[in-house]
Amino acid sequence: MDIHEYQAKELLAACGVAIPKGGVAYSPEQAAYLASEIGGSRWAVKAQIHSGARGKAGGIKLCSSEHEIADAAKDLLGRTLVTNQTGPEGRTCHRVYVEAAVPIRRELYIGFVLDRKHERIVVVAAPQGGMEIEEIARTAPQSIVREVIEPAVGMQAFQAREVAFALGLGSAEVRRAARTVMGAYRAFRDFDAVLVEINPLVVTEAGEVLALDAKMSFDDNALFRRPEVRELRDYAQEDPREAQAAEHGLNYVALDGEIGCIINGAGLAMATMDMIKHAGGRPANFLDVGGGASPDRIAAAFRLVLSDAKVGAILVNIFAGINRCDWVAQGILQAMQETRLSLPLVVRLSGTNVEEGRRILADSGLPIIGAETLREAAERVVTALREAGGGAGAVAA
Repeated sequence: MDIHEYQAKELLAACGVAIPKGGVAYSPEQAAYLASEIGGSRWAVKAQIHSGARGKAGGIKLCSSEHEIADAAKDLLGRTLVTNQTGPEGRTCHRVYVEAAVPIRRELYIGFVLDRKHERIVVVAAPQGGMEIEEIARTAPQSIVREVIEPAVGMQAFQAREVAFALGLGSAEVRRAARTVMGAYRAFRDFDAVLVEINPLVVTEAGEVLALDAKMSFDDNALFRRPEVRELRDYAQEDPREAQAAEHGLNYVALDGEIGCIINGAGLAMATMDMIKHAGGRPANFLDVGGGASPDRIAAAFRLVLSDAKVGAILVNIFAGINRCDWVAQGILQAMQETRLSLPLVVRLSGTNVEEGRRILADSGLPIIGAETLREAAERVVTALREAGGGAGAVAA
């Protein structure tokens, strides 16, 4: 789960990271009023969307008066910004962050990521801020600083100082930067984050070290124990199908293909998508209905898949362990009745109560294409899609 810049800054500030004065606004008038509260003579108005590279897309505007702030907010609110991270559809801005502009002497990069291979949190820092870390790695890989954190003891103060010294900071700045590094680590640890990125971390003309921009992402599987983080979720910034899937306990990721997939188990889902590709087709989604897929959940999965207009055929692949094939079969029939499915449907059932599940489907009289093996299921759904002409028309009027 991602959150907005202003939300990330609030969490980081609570952990001791220094940030410029700022506030969030939902209207031009509110934005102008915030500037008067913040004080100063120059401000930044930032579009709040779940994406980096907002500046290149015109999502950050520097202003010198309350009138300019109101105009900037009016231009950004409701605007769809397209960046290299949003895709061509872009993201719509529903709120802006008004922040005091500070005189910058240096820009730095610092990030905390989870190295799954070595099972460690790693600090990645660079003396060039305002750039994506991938660009820094390509243009100046020798400048990147890495510090591995031992999970048994957590990050130590000397490690934070080592990172700060490696960035070429002076003694007074090192103390402030080390405090920022420790605070960012606490935020990463205490909120079950998978990414904390401060880019840029700036040194001002007065010698302050401030987080000028911040990004945080969180482990979805830990949100049940982090209600304060879960409340920050902005569904307007997410694919509505993924938000709908979360409501039903489904794991869904939209893809670019035409074959809708309804599968239980992430490993089986990945294998099924690979087999579809091998058979010459393209999966339209990753969808894991989980181990306890009830008829209602299967029906919800069908509605979710059919909400994608590109879907031209559906493959259901269930290996029942905790689940039961007869429940899945009942869910399939329920979904077909509710949606008036007119697309080719291939079903492969295996495992608990498989014979009863197959009997329920066979006795239904509905045009369901059965399959015994994964390879056979993939080949049949690709063939059925081609014979149907592919494309849309998922649900009858």
